[in-house]
Amino acid sequence: MTSERNPELHRALRRRGFLGVAAGATAATMLGAGSAAAAQPAGGRHRPIVPRGKLGIQLYTLRDQTQALGFARVFEELRRYGYDSVEFAGYTQGTGDISLRQLRRLMRDNGLRGIGSHVGYYSDNPDDYTFATQLDKVVDDAAALGLPHVGTAASPDRYGRTVDAWKRAAADFNAYGEAARKRGLKFYQHNHQMEFGFAEDRPDVRLYDVLLKETDPELVYLEMDIYWAYAGKHRFSARPDGTPAPFEPLDYVKAAPHRYPLFHVKDGEHDEASADGYHMVDVGDGDIDYERFIGALTRRKGRHADHHFLVERDDAPDADVNPAGSLSTARRSAKYLRRR
Repeated sequence: MTSERNPELHRALRRRGFLGVAAGATAATMLGAGSAAAAQPAGGRHRPIVPRGKLGIQLYTLRDQTQALGFARVFEELRRYGYDSVEFAGYTQGTGDISLRQLRRLMRDNGLRGIGSHVGYYSDNPDDYTFATQLDKVVDDAAALGLPHVGTAASPDRYGRTVDAWKRAAADFNAYGEAARKRGLKFYQHNHQMEFGFAEDRPDVRLYDVLLKETDPELVYLEMDIYWAYAGKHRFSARPDGTPAPFEPLDYVKAAPHRYPLFHVKDGEHDEASADGYHMVDVGDGDIDYERFIGALTRRKGRHADHHFLVERDDAPDADVNPAGSLSTARRSAKYLRRR
């Protein structure tokens, strides 16, 4: 299972899973580092990296401020920074009781659109709020909140890391996609780095390719976390026997642009001491070329896919490191992507 193969990823997913509708979560103290001011274009005005109307943020980034200030204050700040949309990771985030109707009104009052929501994939406890245990409630809640997308940040490792195991997970995702479609929604899966690894029984097969092949493109969509995709590139550009197996994350999107309505935009500095090849920083402070990546999608000729770009930093500094807490990450990242 995931916890045995990748305990760090398992812990990260458990943190997200605990931020469900039924219960608020206590914000954890996260490690953060000070960083230089976000890079600004040299001279003159430049067009924004993210097009107008397409900039959002994953609220997991702001869990410390949401718990401390409440959704209303956080949404007011996001409006000031120029965000267009928010993606949920739980509908309470430690704020106490708040209804979906209240959340929807707060978004409307601040000119924000709810673009999606991360929900757990499965649980052994039938009372937990996951796709496997409470599918109807998950899609009904997303529809009530007016979200166009609802998905999971969990790995398809539920049944293991063999080809057949991922085929079983793909069948689950197809079922969730069908349930979402009936409510006018799109189901999506958000990747981490390990999705780009190789099957244990077929070391010549990349598991992400199994997921793409075995899921119905009309039912299952993808949210590419660009940082984690590049971490996967760093870790898995060779098969277990050392045979080269290079890949480019952007090529996956170009091959099927309409399967990728959502992207997570988080940045990283190269770090050879890290198994992933990077450590996280605010967007604009790192080495991932977002002008190239996003520009390749937003400047395509012909029919355009409807892409939305969501800022995220898993370890955004909290108030113990920066008085503004994670709102500093939100502000600086938006400034870079908006170029204002």
